[in-house]
Amino acid sequence: MSDTKGSEVRKDASRRDFLRSLMGGAGAASALTALDQLVAQPEAVLASYEAQITAAVAENGDLSKLDVIERMRAELLRALEKPSAERHWVMVIDLRKCVGCHACTVACIAENKLPPGVVYRPVIEEEIGTYPNVARRFVPRPCMQCENPPCVPVCPVNATYTNAEGIVEMNYERCIGCRYCITACPYSARTSDFGLMYGDGTPSADGLILGQDIAGGYERVANYEYGKTYSRDETFVSPMGNARKCHFCQHRILEGMLPACVTTCIGRATLFGDSNDPDSLVADLIASPNVMRLREELGTKPRVYYLT
Repeated sequence: MSDTKGSEVRKDASRRDFLRSLMGGAGAASALTALDQLVAQPEAVLASYEAQITAAVAENGDLSKLDVIERMRAELLRALEKPSAERHWVMVIDLRKCVGCHACTVACIAENKLPPGVVYRPVIEEEIGTYPNVARRFVPRPCMQCENPPCVPVCPVNATYTNAEGIVEMNYERCIGCRYCITACPYSARTSDFGLMYGDGTPSADGLILGQDIAGGYERVANYEYGKTYSRDETFVSPMGNARKCHFCQHRILEGMLPACVTTCIGRATLFGDSNDPDSLVADLIASPNVMRLREELGTKPRVYYLT
């Protein structure tokens, strides 16, 4: 057993040496050194990051020197110290930085174990301009978390509602699957879970590397929404048969983690925080002259802002 483990360690070391020789440069070497440290001492590296955040907060609350992700996380932790009714979560999406990679869409599917047909964060692609001066624009579209949500009053069983923090939630156990809320949403931010699986229709037999039984294991792993655990092991139980939507990864927020779409955005185009904090990054951004919200004329008061 020890020889096998030693062989694996040597292979990992040789891979990193190969990457150093292939990539070269101070930046690549620095990144690989950081990778070595993270692999060897993950707890020490994470503790170091936490110490940097603590020091930045202690320095008159100045977080501007931090990386934008770490700044948002520090502001998130600060917001969590306040009563929930005093927090006002908002998301800011900088359309000038979005490259249409769909990393946020994939991260959301992985984080929330979304089945076929259920997408919380699609990225809409559109062509703008007049020929020959045309360009493509990418518009990520999560749930707007409206302050006046049209989806709430139409629900006949009060299965959808706004919580104390302003996030529009779903009560899967109460939802009867009528889909009135899906029709009422002017942003098409809700979809219905029909209980489908990606492995449906694939072969199932002994020896298959990715047969229905093995590949379907991932889909049957429980997801954690609204503070509860939901598994797809049983036959057609919640959230199967229910309307589903983005919830700003509330299960992550309450644990001091940013939404999955924020941390995976390669262009740092998606930003999140408490707009009731005047020193927060999002509070500064939503005061910009180039900010807009989708379909404001409907009076829905979305909590998702776009920079153009």
